[in-house]
Amino acid sequence: MSKHLTKRVEDYSKWYNELIVKADLAENSAVRGCMVIKPYGFAIWENMQKELDRMFKETGHQNAYFPLFVPKSLFEAEEKNAEGFAKECAVVTHYRLQNDPENEGKLRVDPEAKLEEELVVRPTSEAIIWNTYKGWIQSHRDLPLLVNQWANVVRWEMRTRLFLRTAEFLWQEGHTAHATKAEAIAEAKQMQEVYATFAEEFMAMPVVKGAKSESERFAGADDTLTIEALMQDGKALQAGTSHFLGQNFAKAFDVKYTSKEGKQEYVWATSWGVSTRLIGGLIMTHSDDAGLVLPPKLAPIQVVIVPIYKGEEQLNAISEKVDVIVKELRAKGISVKFDDRDTFRPGAKFAEYELKGVPVRIAMGKRDLENGTVEVARRDTFEKQTVSRDEVVEIVSNLLEEIQENIFNKALAYRNDHITEVNSFEEFKDVIENKGGFVSAHWDGTIETEDKIKELTKATIRCIPNDAKEEEGVCVLTGKPSTKRVLFAKAY
Repeated sequence: MSKHLTKRVEDYSKWYNELIVKADLAENSAVRGCMVIKPYGFAIWENMQKELDRMFKETGHQNAYFPLFVPKSLFEAEEKNAEGFAKECAVVTHYRLQNDPENEGKLRVDPEAKLEEELVVRPTSEAIIWNTYKGWIQSHRDLPLLVNQWANVVRWEMRTRLFLRTAEFLWQEGHTAHATKAEAIAEAKQMQEVYATFAEEFMAMPVVKGAKSESERFAGADDTLTIEALMQDGKALQAGTSHFLGQNFAKAFDVKYTSKEGKQEYVWATSWGVSTRLIGGLIMTHSDDAGLVLPPKLAPIQVVIVPIYKGEEQLNAISEKVDVIVKELRAKGISVKFDDRDTFRPGAKFAEYELKGVPVRIAMGKRDLENGTVEVARRDTFEKQTVSRDEVVEIVSNLLEEIQENIFNKALAYRNDHITEVNSFEEFKDVIENKGGFVSAHWDGTIETEDKIKELTKATIRCIPNDAKEEEGVCVLTGKPSTKRVLFAKAY
């Protein structure tokens, strides 16, 4: 299977698209720009969802669900938000179909069934949620309000790519309300930390934490915090954002609370989200020319066991031994699959699970049966070892931790090697064109300069790093004074 994959150095984009389809993660659908997430791909999303949901709840958040449709008048209440998303909105104008009198067996939109007010299919839910919060918040006792929803959103995209950019995608969106500005800022920072911890500890994907420049902020936010990851082709991926919304939505929807002093005050807000584009990030951070490489903590199948046998008697004898191993692995919370299908040869199974990125493969044949051994192979390095059946559970358990750590360290080394400091625009252009990755450069802080750099190089400011040190310098393009470096890159 993997032999038919395009190599990354030949065409990275083609490799990515082929891998998603061949590894059974997703496919394009009959709806232009939308994808079907297949069971194996959805299982990865479920594992991500499970861990993130746990982390959200541990930080005091609760899940709720809000409508898919947003009345246009609500959507346009916060002007910057409405303007920022206007071109990406799908809009419902009618509420009924009817038989087409001119085409038998066909349907048409009933011209008499026009809605009094158009409904926007949510590109994000601030408008409908803040209209709802107006009824939920009256007193300081109602705060903070910490709500998350798992949902789908629609943003019309002309150029789509599976997982990374589709017209409809799955995500979570947190929406919180606070009594003070300081509390809301602390919430936005906390969620950035939650996302960074998830990315690094579960996805094994190193990230840079920082703030967006003014032109890259979420529409309607006072500040946008981000985690930025680097893919193997040297392009950056915005992997999660957390927004401090100030009082913009509270004022747009007149959401006030009575303070302890009896005064009417507008609440302070945040919103934050990650989406199924994280699966794209997972693929492009770790995978290789043989297929997916999945971090054990998120892999749908952590261990696969393949029997190598001749005849039913041998299979039965192997199955008996495997059953013990399976039970012991599952008792440790390890997901394991015993593939005893007789419709595929062992070699074909090896290739399939290699392509699907299963972290550990165990094989047991006639000689293993006689010797009390199994062969253990790891997906990240392709190393194999023959081990005692009595020790295999402990060895595999340790190996999964080792693989998780190894693929993180490999990605971290690549990322660190691709953060390049430059002090001139010639250096800047050379790194962007020939090396790729993050370019650490001084910038004069103006939108005009940022736009000009983007026009000349296609690189954007990915973030102003949280740990950027204060240093005197001059902007790489204009030569104007600058006090810190920011990270530029080409991005998905």
